[in-house]
Amino acid sequence: MARSILFVTGTRADFGKLEPLAIAARDNGFDTSFFVTGMHMLAQYGLTKLEVHRTPGVAVHEFLNQRAGDPQDMILAKTVIGFSDFIKEHAPDLVVIHGDRVEALACALVCATNYVRCAHIEGGEVSGTIDEIYRHCNSKLASAHFVSSEDAAKRVMSLGEAQDDIHPIGSPELDFHAGASGVTMAEVKERYALPFDDFGICVFHPVTSEAETMGAQADALFAALDRSGKNFVVIAPNNDPGSASIFAAIDRLPSDRFRVLPSMRFAHFSELMKNASAMIGNSSAGVREAPFIGVPSLDIGSRQTNRAKSPSVFFADASEIDKIDAFLNNEWGKAYPRHDAFGGGSAAERFTAVLNTDSFWNGNLQKTFHDSAD
Repeated sequence: MARSILFVTGTRADFGKLEPLAIAARDNGFDTSFFVTGMHMLAQYGLTKLEVHRTPGVAVHEFLNQRAGDPQDMILAKTVIGFSDFIKEHAPDLVVIHGDRVEALACALVCATNYVRCAHIEGGEVSGTIDEIYRHCNSKLASAHFVSSEDAAKRVMSLGEAQDDIHPIGSPELDFHAGASGVTMAEVKERYALPFDDFGICVFHPVTSEAETMGAQADALFAALDRSGKNFVVIAPNNDPGSASIFAAIDRLPSDRFRVLPSMRFAHFSELMKNASAMIGNSSAGVREAPFIGVPSLDIGSRQTNRAKSPSVFFADASEIDKIDAFLNNEWGKAYPRHDAFGGGSAAERFTAVLNTDSFWNGNLQKTFHDSAD
């Protein structure tokens, strides 16, 4: 009987990273399914659960874990209860979580307390916000770690995790970006009613520890983008505290030069990035995917602090208008060599190579602290 692997996804962003791994697991004969919750279930954010349902050959289980305005601790509690009931009924052999979201933390906690094998994707990374705390908590709760770089592997080891349980595979979403998207730019423009030939992409998420100032930050950033006279595709922020004030700033943008979208299909977003003149904001796509594709990006604020460095990534606070203007004037439309510090597009292959070893499944779920050799 095939082993069952359950992937937990709460946002469009983590699904883009988990989908290549799930497809590879499915193609390697594993019984593959998704537990879909979080932003995926909310119409305001594009009802992106539909994207998960389009994945062939996998089962999809939905769980509504929040209402608009729920604080993160409430979302955590609801997800713990719902996921605990779910795994008792379905008993997956492996649960795969990603990154630093509160849904991942809830599911990792349930796995740890029930001795269910759990793999954490992209642990060991730094950002400087509450997300980093969640990420490191997930690493301590998980029994296996699939990290994006050797630096990340060292950080997970410094948390006391065994070296044999840490597997550097690269960033999974780069598997998709490494090849053809499967759609043309003409199809992207038609599907999303994009009138621009020359455009930048802006994705600006709230920082939970700065929720009270997110409106002012958004106003400053979008004022600079508006003043530039350039065209932008704006992807809506996630649902963390502070998002309402960002949405309010977005609502004030002129519609002739700013096309605002709640979400995009991943293939279409990949093609959009490959044709963009620049990327601005604080999404991980700006410090990961944009450098891999070769698109210049401007990282705004503290959300991705220390996350990654590459020649095509620039940094500014939302209030640093001179830096934003300089980036838009000097970097717009440049093409950079591919930056592959986070993998070359083979993460899924490396992931399933580990899953196909007996040692992975025979590992002891009673964890102990391993002192780092450093």
